[in-house]
Order: sequence, then C-alpha cells, then structure tokens
Amino acid sequence: MTNKIRKAVFPAAGHGTRFLPATKASPKEMMPVVDKPLIQYSFEEAVESGIESILIITGRDKGPIVNHFDISYELERMLDDRGKVDLFKKVRAISQMARVCYTRQQLAKGLGHAIYQAKDFSENEPFAVLLADDMVHAEVPAIKQMMDVYEKYEAPVIATMQVEGENISRFGVIDAEEVEEGVYKIKDMVEKPSFEDAPSDLAIIGRYILTPDIFPAIERTEEGAGGEIQITDAMRLLLREGKPFYALKLDGKRYDAGDKLGFLIATVEFALEREDLGESFKEYLKSLDL
Repeated sequence: MTNKIRKAVFPAAGHGTRFLPATKASPKEMMPVVDKPLIQYSFEEAVESGIESILIITGRDKGPIVNHFDISYELERMLDDRGKVDLFKKVRAISQMARVCYTRQQLAKGLGHAIYQAKDFSENEPFAVLLADDMVHAEVPAIKQMMDVYEKYEAPVIATMQVEGENISRFGVIDAEEVEEGVYKIKDMVEKPSFEDAPSDLAIIGRYILTPDIFPAIERTEEGAGGEIQITDAMRLLLREGKPFYALKLDGKRYDAGDKLGFLIATVEFALEREDLGESFKEYLKSLDL
C-alpha cells in the first residue's frame, strides 16, 4: 500500500436542511462564500495539498456540483470573445484542477455510508475525506498538515479542535494522549456524547485520512439513530481491534459553514481578507450603527 495520499473523497449527498429554503433547489455545497461556492474552497485545499484524483459523492438534485467542475464551453467562449481574460482564466481553471469523478449515494444513510461509496475509487490506497461544511483557513492547507502526520506515523489521522462547554455534544469526541505538540494517539472515540459523558474537549471535525480497512469496518458497523451509519463507529471498531489512530489539532481557523451563523462569519472574514474588497467592506462595517 502506497504511503502517499493521492486521492480525496468529498461527501456531498446531504439535503442541506439547515439552509432551507435556499437549498430546496440548489445544493448547500454550491452556496457562495463571497464569490466561490462552498465546496470549491475545500477542493482547492485538496489540490494545493497534492491530491490528484477526487471523488465527489452526490445525490439527487446535485447536478450543479457536477456542472461547476466541468468545462463550460459556452460561458468560456463568451468571456473570451468579450476580452474578459481574467474571468475566462478563473472559470477554465476550475475544470482543470484535478481528475474528478462522481458516484451517487442513493440513500443518505450517514457519513459512514457515504464514505463506503468510495470503496472502488480508493483502489486499496489511503485517501483523504473533506467535508465542505468545514472550511479551514490555514497557511499550510489542513489536509497537507494531516498528510505529514500520516507519513510519520503510517496510520489514519483525524482532524480535531477544542470545543468548550455543552457544544461538545454536537461532535464526535476523542479520548487521546498527546504524543507531540498538537498530535494525539487516540484511545477511544464516541459520537455526540452528552457534555457529562464526553471523554475530552477534543472534537472531531470534517477532515480525515483513512486507510482501506475502513471499508470492511463500515460493513460491520450497525446502523445508529435515524438508520445512519456513523464513520466514528466504524473507526472505533478498528480502534478496539488494535488499529492505531491519530488526531491532529489543525494550525488554522475552522469555520462551521454548515451552520447559518458560521456561514455568515466565514463570508465576512473571507471578504475582509480580499485585496479587492477588504478595505471597502471594512469601511462599510464601521459605518453600521451597531
């Protein structure tokens, strides 16, 4: 099995119910943060980390995602004919970032079930998983940070962050021992525990590097609440059988763009960092009577 991470999986078959009615006819992953759809930020993170092939796991009504990463001949020709060179290059670059393929998750039965759709795509290689809901702004791309840990320990790596108080019950949570600064060897993990039962304040967030043995583990994982198969339960099964897992506290800022407030915060902060918008937007914000 190669030690190099060349492939990434993007689960994108969810219904986006937290953003209804905006997501009634348009995928949540295509909601714009400033002027790029949500999924493109994580897509660029993967490519900048050295990912060569990407599998996007789609569902019904996810056609706009497929179209976004495909060539748009008519649009490109129009931009070229009108001399809009910069826009032409931006649009063309989207379809040339990586090799992209798609598969349908016919039933949305949880993250574990979604990742299982990548079994053939992985071709017995380790692979990255990125959830577009989690935007990570970092000098070194988040998945690249995790790749470095994977190459050192030759074991699956989960991204983690500290969450204080009762919000911890919204996440998978790890029980772990720090082996070097920001790197933890996981002893146990639990999906969405109560605040009182949480083993730590280290929450699992939407970046994973997994190995092919996750697929038979998912096959053996029982359905949980709502008939969903949780990836945390599958990883825990391997962990109990002696498979080592590590966690990395990412160096960067994570935005929960799957939440309305988190999405708004991401939009504001990403806009403020833009050279073409930042100063004007900052002046506008200062003018508000808050």
